[in-house]
Amino acid sequence: MPPPPPSIIRVIDLETTGSAPPAHGVCEIGWQDVALSQSGRWELFGEGGQRFVNPGRPMSPITTAIHHIRDEDVADAPWWHDVARPILDPWPRRVALAAHRATFEEQFCTPSLTRGADWICTWKCALRLWPDSPSFSNQVLRYWRKPEGLEHERGLPAHRAFPDAYVTAFHLRDMLNEASVAQLIEWSKLPGLLPRVRYGPDRGKEWSEIDDDSLHGFLSDRDIDIRFTAETEYRRRLGGGPVGRTPENLLL
Repeated sequence: MPPPPPSIIRVIDLETTGSAPPAHGVCEIGWQDVALSQSGRWELFGEGGQRFVNPGRPMSPITTAIHHIRDEDVADAPWWHDVARPILDPWPRRVALAAHRATFEEQFCTPSLTRGADWICTWKCALRLWPDSPSFSNQVLRYWRKPEGLEHERGLPAHRAFPDAYVTAFHLRDMLNEASVAQLIEWSKLPGLLPRVRYGPDRGKEWSEIDDDSLHGFLSDRDIDIRFTAETEYRRRLGGGPVGRTPENLLL
């Protein structure tokens, strides 16, 4: 008897008519699976896929200019609720879902469609695992890290659902080979822990390098990631733990 197919983490990428459902809708979904191999390492699994979706509203020129999906490309495509569940919930094999900046995908991939799946945000996890990256976008990580085995043309064009999911899957694979699934999910549930200051006179500095007065100014920032990072650094200065790269013993 052939062995059963392995459990997977499914990487998802969406292209949409805008960023705020229900005013905006999905026009394309792409996916690529990552699975634990018999060697004990995580690897890409299967060919992945892509489906167009009828968003039920016209595409704006601004969003079309990003992904180049036109109204006529999706006019005969199925509706989101007819497409989503079989892709988002390949039960019982799916361990979790993943996306780069997963909070965007989670707006459209609601718990009723995912069977309440946990999410891994590869952007938040990259901040923790690879803080030296010059930036943390999907494509910057791609060219900074140059993941082994990534086929350049298969990951193009950018801002299309399958190529972006394919690239993200390589980031996820490498993260899973550094940290546990549980750890990645835990980080993903928290705000982003930023390795460097984003703006102001201290822009580009590590948080440990700025003075107390500057740090206190960030404690009330409207950006939840900046505020969370400032609070974490403040606790570190009071003896409450690290900020930035996580000690190896926390990855177990």
